[in-house]
Amino acid sequence: MAYLEDKGENIMYMMTQVTMPVEKKPIAIIGAGGIVTDSHLPAYQKAGFQVLAIYDRDAEKAKSVAGQWGIDSPCQTINELIRIAVSRGCVFDIAVPASEIISIINLLPKNSAVLIQKPMGETIEQAKEILDCCRDKRMVAGINFQLRRAPFMIAAKSMIEQGKLGDIHDVEMRVVCQTPWNLWKFLFEKERMEVNYHSIHYIDAIRYFLGDPQAVYCKTMKHPKMMELAQTRSSIIMDYGDIIRANIHTNHGHDYAAAKQECFFKIEGTRGAIKIQIGVILNYPQGSVDKFEYILDDGKGWRELPIEGSWFPEAFIGPMAGLQCKMEDEHYEYLNSVEDAWKTMCVVEACYRSSTAGETPVIY
Repeated sequence: MAYLEDKGENIMYMMTQVTMPVEKKPIAIIGAGGIVTDSHLPAYQKAGFQVLAIYDRDAEKAKSVAGQWGIDSPCQTINELIRIAVSRGCVFDIAVPASEIISIINLLPKNSAVLIQKPMGETIEQAKEILDCCRDKRMVAGINFQLRRAPFMIAAKSMIEQGKLGDIHDVEMRVVCQTPWNLWKFLFEKERMEVNYHSIHYIDAIRYFLGDPQAVYCKTMKHPKMMELAQTRSSIIMDYGDIIRANIHTNHGHDYAAAKQECFFKIEGTRGAIKIQIGVILNYPQGSVDKFEYILDDGKGWRELPIEGSWFPEAFIGPMAGLQCKMEDEHYEYLNSVEDAWKTMCVVEACYRSSTAGETPVIY
């Protein structure tokens, strides 16, 4: 992290810098879908990581993506990719639906390094199976919860750690938008959709700021115009006791004009507050601008902090860079470790249990 501070205005301008490994290792990617072409590959190109091989069960898709991104080896089989990866010392990058993760990591050699796209399985049972497999095979393994790695989140974390906001007592994530779920056809088959594939980002980000909640209250539900999807709206309270409030509100069915869509992450403390507009979610996939605004107890009112980079694709650099730093130094604190991701999945599981059994009748 590098800082340039204007002493006169006492405003901190921040350029987020990801800690990179001493020696960058090549990458072998399993999966060639939209998340890979829109985020993984642009991020790795920006960071200077070389992708040597790619596999997808749709061999023509893998070949097409390889041609577009200059990847030497579009593989016909996953075993072919594994052979190349082992011979060239590659890190594995898995970007497939969560239900397919365990079958793939079971194929990987012991002591592999692997970054796995979120979520960590469809259920808590699958998450535990993934965790146990990574431990048993002594893998250096991470889950790609990348929102905590977004430049604006790193900037917010830095301001909090410097004490600029005082004691944090209120965190809110609000999403009101029209999400084109048709872009991800596999989600229409999922029994657990909104929390497991979207709000999980916000749960993980709040854990990054506040630590592990003691309980959750949740209701996740359908939308009358999107009945073919299991859930598209959620209300989640993460319980941190009697002083700290942490809420997540998502409504992916607001189709009444882009100008009224909202997506913000707000953090309030005893000495100041931060409000971040996350532009990529608004009017997706066109998106809008990010905005980092903050106020301190210095009487100067709300102001804006310029931030370099965004969630997509810059936040995808950190999980891969951190994995490779962990490979070089076992004592490196890897923010995206499977052990930490397991705790996020435990919160997600509690959300689904609360949504089913958490209703309390009102007695009149």
